[in-house]
Amino acid sequence: MIDKLIIVESPAKAKTISKFLGSGYVVKSSMGHIRDLPQSALGVDVEKQFAPTYVIPKVKQKFVKELAALVKQAKTVYLATDEDREGEAIGWHIMLATKAEPACIKRIVFHEITKEAIMTALQNPRQLDMSLVEAQQARRILDRLVGYKISPILGKKIYSGLSAGRVQSIALRFIVDREREIQNFVPQEYWVIKAELKSQQNEIKFLATLVGQGDKKFAKLDIKNKEEAERIVMDLSQAPYMVEKITRKETKRNPAPPFITSTLQQEAVHKLGFTAKKTMMIAQQLYEGIDLKVKGFSGLITYMRTDSYNVSAQAQAEAKNYVQERYGAKYLPESPRVYKTKVKGAQEAHEAIRPTSVRNVPEEIKNFLTADQYRLYELIWQRFLASQMASAIMDNVSIDIRAKDYLFRATGQTIKFDGFMVLYIEEDEEEETERQEEAPGKAKLPPLTEKEILVLLRLLNDQKFTEPPPRFNEASLIKNLEKYGIGRPSTYAPIINTILVRKYVKLESGRFYPEQIGFTVNDILKENFASVIDVGFTAKMEEELDDIAEGKQQWTKVLQDFYVPFSQTLKKAAVAIKDVSKEEPTSEICPLDGAPLVIRQGPYGKFMACKNFPKCKFTANIDEKGQRKAPETTDEKCEKCGKPMVVKFGRRGKFLACSGYPACKNTKPLPKK
Repeated sequence: MIDKLIIVESPAKAKTISKFLGSGYVVKSSMGHIRDLPQSALGVDVEKQFAPTYVIPKVKQKFVKELAALVKQAKTVYLATDEDREGEAIGWHIMLATKAEPACIKRIVFHEITKEAIMTALQNPRQLDMSLVEAQQARRILDRLVGYKISPILGKKIYSGLSAGRVQSIALRFIVDREREIQNFVPQEYWVIKAELKSQQNEIKFLATLVGQGDKKFAKLDIKNKEEAERIVMDLSQAPYMVEKITRKETKRNPAPPFITSTLQQEAVHKLGFTAKKTMMIAQQLYEGIDLKVKGFSGLITYMRTDSYNVSAQAQAEAKNYVQERYGAKYLPESPRVYKTKVKGAQEAHEAIRPTSVRNVPEEIKNFLTADQYRLYELIWQRFLASQMASAIMDNVSIDIRAKDYLFRATGQTIKFDGFMVLYIEEDEEEETERQEEAPGKAKLPPLTEKEILVLLRLLNDQKFTEPPPRFNEASLIKNLEKYGIGRPSTYAPIINTILVRKYVKLESGRFYPEQIGFTVNDILKENFASVIDVGFTAKMEEELDDIAEGKQQWTKVLQDFYVPFSQTLKKAAVAIKDVSKEEPTSEICPLDGAPLVIRQGPYGKFMACKNFPKCKFTANIDEKGQRKAPETTDEKCEKCGKPMVVKFGRRGKFLACSGYPACKNTKPLPKK
């Protein structure tokens, strides 16, 4: 007989927790999900209140049988799955799949995997929260209905293997819309005029930018061409330059709040170059526990899927003591900092992502971590500690310089008190770009006085062009999803992974580019399923799922309200969508077997292929008019026959092939630039 059985999702988590408990406990892992909707069928009866059919995958059946035997022997079963809706649903599935007696089941949750947190959780068990379970079940069924109803239409009309998803399609739409915005962007010319000056009292040079004339302040595009710029430069070349006004202003810069899932993923992109998927994988390892040898096993960070900025009073007190010891009292704020979340539907019961103890200083435990674990842990540790520190104080200087009736301005900034910046500075790509455009080169300024006459060293007139908005990277895409209330902390990384795996987009130099099939799928969805991939509609669905979790809505009603108009849209789309999957005949003959060549649709656009595919695998690229293109030649020689290698397209994109095909069938990957 087992006195107390604790079930968690992962073996690593089970290993860490078991180190904290005595012999009266058995800790087992469920190895993640143990039941789900079937892959081969819809698994949802829309005629019977959307009743789901759950199955245990074959690979899990033996394991579930063993787990059920343990449950049967246990007096008390503690479900210690993750503290979110998915974790609640996994616990519910475990209870049903193992046929556990509900009276024996207790639900425990914890923000961090430390001995204190585990013991506290065991002393405060609760029942499974069926509102959370139903919210997760509604999300799963909703995603299944969208995916399994739209995807077959795409497969039939374009080509098999395509998929559509309720949230992934919004992410694809963001990327495609941005790409079209870039394609349609018309650059506008403008000129920036600067004066390189110095004081008569010293040799320190500095730049001032022309910002106005008379009472008019120049807008960015006011100086439109070279002729205008040269006219102004000519007018200014012999003018005296006088300091008209010096403005000094002291400003405070406050620290950023501790991480939530989205901001951790964004900052890890900027500072560490990690993908969202990699960030969450490493964060999971830090959460589940690391062997610190003398200190023992311990989870190093709190739960990493959260959208709340809350921090426990105990963690704040520990941070306060550490800051005072290491940096001194002047680095503490007047009162502990409290941050309010701006995320819609944030789970305020959760905590922000923080170290389980600031006493686990990154440098001191570095030897117990991998290089990537150390870098991510250091980022989380620094961000949390900085969030509990005093503001930085900046001295800003703005100098207005008059030349005739033209106004130049030079700005400078010095740090009067570094505050939290002694430890951490947040990186924001967009804000940094804006700062550079508004105040280019906030360089060191010499000591100047009002009415002082300056020495003009030279005038600079730089031609510039407006630039289109940047393509999304992982950080900015996640920020955009969060901004519009699309998805939740656990879904950001899977959303990005899905559109990459489906080859709807590619990631080059850290930026998302839509593939041709991404354009096609997006356009079809926008034209025929406008409401389903509407940003406002998707955000509203997230709010309704939140309402289910809070017990304010019935999950079946939410699904019914969605499905009735959706089923009508499906019927219309099945007729309206143009079939581009059919082969288009050509007058060309296959050079391998003499069969006709046809034009087919593929993930990278249309291509020419042998009618006898798959027996004959000949393919060729085509141009915009559907004419066969000669393969792109390269300087590389085939190592088997010595003939030039050419670039060809295949199912996985571009590759190198011998130009002597079919006599020589040598191929190899296209080298990355």
